[in-house]
Amino acid sequence: MRPTISEQPEPRLEERHSVLELLDLEELDRDLYRGALVFDDPYPLYGGQVAAQALRAAGGTVPEGRLPHSLHGYFLRGGDAARPTIFRVDRDRDGRSFSARRVVALQGGEVIFNMSVSFQRPAEDEDRQVHPAPDAPGPETLPDAEMPRLFSMDSRVPPQPYPASDFPTRIWSRCVEPLPDDDLLHACVLTYLSDISTGLTALHDGKARSGSSLDHAVWFHRPVRMDDWVLMDLVPLTVASGRGLYSGTIHSRDGVLVASLTQECLFRTPRERPAP
Repeated sequence: MRPTISEQPEPRLEERHSVLELLDLEELDRDLYRGALVFDDPYPLYGGQVAAQALRAAGGTVPEGRLPHSLHGYFLRGGDAARPTIFRVDRDRDGRSFSARRVVALQGGEVIFNMSVSFQRPAEDEDRQVHPAPDAPGPETLPDAEMPRLFSMDSRVPPQPYPASDFPTRIWSRCVEPLPDDDLLHACVLTYLSDISTGLTALHDGKARSGSSLDHAVWFHRPVRMDDWVLMDLVPLTVASGRGLYSGTIHSRDGVLVASLTQECLFRTPRERPAP
């Protein structure tokens, strides 16, 4: 018997919303924006969401034709996906080729994230790639893989360089919604994806573990369409002083390096609390 509407299973959170909704910011005033899409989420606000929205807000204030080439963000407080986020943009400088912006993201009057981002007018010059893309089977040969907390994204997991890792560090992904010919929007979707995993799970040893993200940086080398497959590869670098650092690359499906990233996270050994 066909189930009635009331008996239909409720769609997963990832199926109820769209990344385009997420990036459709409301302009409240000059250099002031609000992310209006809210939803219940049992975890703190996903860092890739607030970073992508901050980039979208900054991009709305630069001269036409300038694209992001780097961003550096700091996660200061846990946010709440059920509350709107306000984005305030400061226009630090507009030069002949570059534009510099700072963005502060606020909830409840408190800063949860800040970001510096630089935009550049595209220039025709040297174009070289030193290293090839990581070796991975094509996404069409791999089964679907559920990647939580991402709206409108399809993912596949190739063989892993760190098989004992708690979470994949090498991931194929693409946006399942057709995206318009808007290079800024594609850069925002790439930023949205860039925070979903961590290279530090490869260093979990049963004691110390990675925790909250502290800061995140992305360099955009070449434009890419995020409604086609990209391969993200994350590599652990070091752990010290309760922090861990990893780097990453994002390649297009034809092996072109389109972005590089780094992130620092907490990495601590849980301490036993004394008995009362």
